[in-house]
Amino acid sequence: MEYRVTSATVEQTRELGKQLGGYLRGGDVVALIGDLGAGKTAFAQGVGEAFCVKGPMTSPTFTLIHEYQGRISGSEMRLVHMDLYRLEHSEEAEVIGVEDAFQEDAVCLIEWPEIIEDYLPFDRLIVEIQGSGEQPREVIFRADDSAWVQRLKNMT
Repeated sequence: MEYRVTSATVEQTRELGKQLGGYLRGGDVVALIGDLGAGKTAFAQGVGEAFCVKGPMTSPTFTLIHEYQGRISGSEMRLVHMDLYRLEHSEEAEVIGVEDAFQEDAVCLIEWPEIIEDYLPFDRLIVEIQGSGEQPREVIFRADDSAWVQRLKNMT
């Protein structure tokens, strides 16, 4: 299934993340795809807002992984935000423990997931953000898993 929406501003992109955040649950993996400056981090910040994350959420470009404590639907939940832009080989995913974050007590947001395609679970949600600069963005939600299809229908 594919669901498309246009975002004219950074605030709208952040709001889409917040909206999705309300439908996320433990064990979810969200692959964020888009060029530099597309709005992946703004989207992730919206998810963080839905999770009531305290403090600023920044892209973990140099540290690769940031972990936040959050709360969703009344339950404590870890929000793991990865930025894999600096990885050169997929095998590096094992070294930094990417798969260790795929746990039932965490939601994972992964920027630049293409390099670790083989490590990602099948039932992930893909969020592709097309566009950059001052242009509006097209945000495309894609999922093959039936549970995601139902949640995306509920979002629309």
